[in-house]
Amino acid sequence: MKQDAFPPRADARPLTHQTHGISRQDDYDWLRAENWQEVMRDPSVLAEDIRAYLEAENAYQDAQMAPTGKLQEQLFAEMRGRIKEDDSSVPSPDGPYAYGLRFETGGQQPIFFRTPRDGGEETVLLHGDREAEGRPYFKLGGAGQSPDHKLLAWAYDDKGSEFYSLRIRDTATGKDMDYLIEDTAGGGVFSTDGKFVFYIRLDANHRPSKLFRHEIGTDPAKDVLVYEEQDAGFFMSVGKTQSGETIVIEIHDHETSEVWMIPANLPASDPVLIAPRETGIEYSVDDNGGMLYILTNAGDAEDFKIVTAPKDNPGRDNWTDLVDHKPGCLILSHCVYKSFMTRLEREDGLPRIVIRRLADNIEHSIAFDEEAYSLGLGGGYEFDTATIRFTYSSMTTPSQTFDYNVETRERVLRKEQEVPSGHKAADYVTRRLMAPAADGETVPISVLYRKDTRLDGSAPLLLYGYGSYGMTIPASFNTNSLSLVDRGFVYAIAHIRGGKDKGFRWYKDGRRETKKNTFTDFIAAADHLVAENFTAHDRIVAQGGSAGGMLMGAIANLAPTKFGGILAEVPFVDVLNTMLDDTLPLTPPEWPEWGNPVTDKDAYEYIASYSPYDNVVAQDYPAILAVAGLTDPRVTYWEPAKWVAKLRTLKTGDSLLMLKTNMEAGHGGASGRFDRLKEVALNQAFALMVAGKA
Repeated sequence: MKQDAFPPRADARPLTHQTHGISRQDDYDWLRAENWQEVMRDPSVLAEDIRAYLEAENAYQDAQMAPTGKLQEQLFAEMRGRIKEDDSSVPSPDGPYAYGLRFETGGQQPIFFRTPRDGGEETVLLHGDREAEGRPYFKLGGAGQSPDHKLLAWAYDDKGSEFYSLRIRDTATGKDMDYLIEDTAGGGVFSTDGKFVFYIRLDANHRPSKLFRHEIGTDPAKDVLVYEEQDAGFFMSVGKTQSGETIVIEIHDHETSEVWMIPANLPASDPVLIAPRETGIEYSVDDNGGMLYILTNAGDAEDFKIVTAPKDNPGRDNWTDLVDHKPGCLILSHCVYKSFMTRLEREDGLPRIVIRRLADNIEHSIAFDEEAYSLGLGGGYEFDTATIRFTYSSMTTPSQTFDYNVETRERVLRKEQEVPSGHKAADYVTRRLMAPAADGETVPISVLYRKDTRLDGSAPLLLYGYGSYGMTIPASFNTNSLSLVDRGFVYAIAHIRGGKDKGFRWYKDGRRETKKNTFTDFIAAADHLVAENFTAHDRIVAQGGSAGGMLMGAIANLAPTKFGGILAEVPFVDVLNTMLDDTLPLTPPEWPEWGNPVTDKDAYEYIASYSPYDNVVAQDYPAILAVAGLTDPRVTYWEPAKWVAKLRTLKTGDSLLMLKTNMEAGHGGASGRFDRLKEVALNQAFALMVAGKA
């Protein structure tokens, strides 16, 4: 890799911060735009000196990666070739119709359609590519039909800032109402009669704080405020139970929740509280007639249990255990139908689906044979049904969609993911390894490689990790990874603490005052893969995004010699400054995850001890590519920008350091399915370059 003699340099403009009597100097605070709220809505108002720096970094990155241009084109063509371009979902029945999503050949955006329930002529309700015409960025934020099927509530974001505009469409004419409801969280929920839609509006700091009721056909300025959340530390969402009888308002942070309900057939009713929020207690709700079915960790049920309560008296005192807590068996979700209930749970790192008949509480589970796999369970639209739909895949098995009859226990394959360019599962091997951590824990690793890959330590390896918010990274089929694996890479996922891969305890042991376990687990995984001759340290490329990007920054500081390259996508690396800034969209709700350094000196000092930006030192670092989005409200663009600026000043050696900022997108990168593949191709070209295979 040739290093240009003149990479960009950001000016150092020292600013001193004082917190808890501790002084910190931040040389690059100026990269945080004072008008960041305006930039989210209109990127053109970004200050010129900040824009100049970001564009200089983009130009430098373009120049450094220019020799891989043909490789990127080849990678893109391969990945696109594995996508069935005219793909379609299996339509889901809802009354007289069945609704689905499909793509057209060459199309970037989905098309929402319906057909008669038993098949017939298709009606296009929403054509994503046509709506996206003339917009540099466009992302659908959900589309949902009214109970009488006459209306469609749909939302879109055309900046990447996740401020969604909500529209109401007449399904008979395809015409939208002549008004727009702006600054919403995306999507809406209809009342039973289809005359009202409930939606959430974001405030100036991008927080979902107000629930409104809109009467179809009226001026949105007259919409009724139904509920306002006063605590900036809580998120709000709105949905509907599987029965369709109850509109559910969920208030939550990362460890506490509160639920209110409104009868869907009485939309003007005041919300009714189920149980008041209590720190550390989480619960979610479904219903059946006059009974609520509640998934909760109340009563020391660390891995959750399911209780029932009467809808007309739903308080905690009336909760009765239905599915007992089983330590080590984490209940992930539940859904209640007319005659049965489903739940998705994970034990020993593997998921399973359990069906419970409500009449007699008899249970059975759906079994699978592979050593490591991924399951997805969809609710569908209907309540009075005997059929559920689920998806199954593994790292070698393309995704399969099944319909399952809970009474006959018959499983019908409705769709199998097609790989147009071809895929032979027998050519690949997937394994599950357990890496020893320093404190005696074992860290699961999912591994994929070609059968003909030599496991003598010479193979390059991409090691992916996340490890935050209890998110579990599934061992699922990923067509994009095959481009690396087919070039001799081993692809590995480290299931580190901070996720829920080994139960809720696995999450608790990787957050707040135990956050460093996330980083040391990832390093332990790298060490184990080297010890088992899958690779060598200088041939490992680490990858993580968002909170996983924080992981990338932390391991770069802690163990720079154990990685040949680091790919940090929208990396949350300025942790201390962000957690001290309560004006940012996610900061107050994030305090339960990381600790509150504003009020707690111990939390301040602990975060300061690992925050990647604050711990950059004068040492050799591996090659680094950081990727940002200018309108990203989750990890603001200045976090990776500041991190790279500081690395440029302090790091020793001649390793490659690059920052790419997408000037027209946010947290998820490009919105179109093919444009996103170009970003993946860039990332993979970087990994191949680090491994000497570019």
